[in-house]
Amino acid sequence: MRLNRTLLSVVLVVVALVVQVSVLARLQLPGAVPDLLLLVVLALAFVYGHVSGALIGFGAGLLADLAPPADHAAGRYALVLCVIGYLAGLVKPENGQLKSAAVPMIGVVAAAIGSTLLYALVGALVGDTAARHVGLGSLLFTAAVYDLLLAPFVVPLVMAVARRTVNDPLADSSGGDVAAGWLASGTGLRIGSQRGGLRVKAARNRAARAGRIKGVKRL
Repeated sequence: MRLNRTLLSVVLVVVALVVQVSVLARLQLPGAVPDLLLLVVLALAFVYGHVSGALIGFGAGLLADLAPPADHAAGRYALVLCVIGYLAGLVKPENGQLKSAAVPMIGVVAAAIGSTLLYALVGALVGDTAARHVGLGSLLFTAAVYDLLLAPFVVPLVMAVARRTVNDPLADSSGGDVAAGWLASGTGLRIGSQRGGLRVKAARNRAARAGRIKGVKRL
């Protein structure tokens, strides 16, 4: 990733983590906590692609694992967001712009459910059974609802900011080709017009000379 993308990703991830830990986690909502960090990773992956999405997701998840009051094994949420960022980046279009709002909304619901399931699965593998006591069904439902309600205020804004750090090679190359074509055609027209003008002038000179010669012979 380029430097501007890296700096923007770090700033957005840190801000999202601070807001999630200091504000959203203290709302005491029933079920899951709105996952602002997940939405930021999704939005960046939609713009930057699967490789950058996986890297951003891993870094964001690792920060969440280390940030207090973390009560789980380090690397658990990093694995979850790495997988989610990679999968979300696979739906990135070539021009970096999604034509329909349905795609990111479906992605948000799928990511909310998938991240909760994957987090619970990894927790079960390491012996954490907290999801069973809370109720996995209620966690899945509330996570999808909360993230879906929060997504329209986060995902479009983050994607719009992220696009400013992306130079579209297709647009640049097409624009360069068009410009080159215009310059080339313009130059050709100018050269052609100059050649045509020289030919017309030469023909007029020959005609004038011929007229002078004929006039001399008449005399």
